[in-house]
Amino acid sequence: MIEASASQVDRAGLLETFAAFPERLGLATAAALGRPVRVGEWGPAEVARHLLAVEDEVWRLRFARVMTEDDPHWSWTEPGQAAGFDDAPLPAIVAAFAAARAANVATVRALDEAGWARSGTHAIYGRLDVAGLLRVAIEHDADHLAGIAER
Repeated sequence: MIEASASQVDRAGLLETFAAFPERLGLATAAALGRPVRVGEWGPAEVARHLLAVEDEVWRLRFARVMTEDDPHWSWTEPGQAAGFDDAPLPAIVAAFAAARAANVATVRALDEAGWARSGTHAIYGRLDVAGLLRVAIEHDADHLAGIAER
């Protein structure tokens, strides 16, 4: 029997957390519907649209670049809300986010050892390998989930 190394276990946990987030987002946004939103804050739909934009404009592109470029450099990027969802019902926005996240999960899941070792340099976070990118994504997810729960 071959045992997984600590780094493989860590990677599996990161990928599971990253993959499970759409369900958590769906539950949190559904629970927050109808609650008042503070002036200047985003409601559940706006947060979901933001996360959808980040999934496409940040994570998809960073995973692609780290796989195809040697030491890509990334600036700080914080997109607004995904376009084309102004009147979309919240479940449709969350479903679009889930589909985008599933595509990114599939990209990362397909990586071999050399793929996981590839890295780039972020203007704020410094050198990040694929696990580092996932940690930043998970932290971003958690921050927005906490914001939804506080409403």
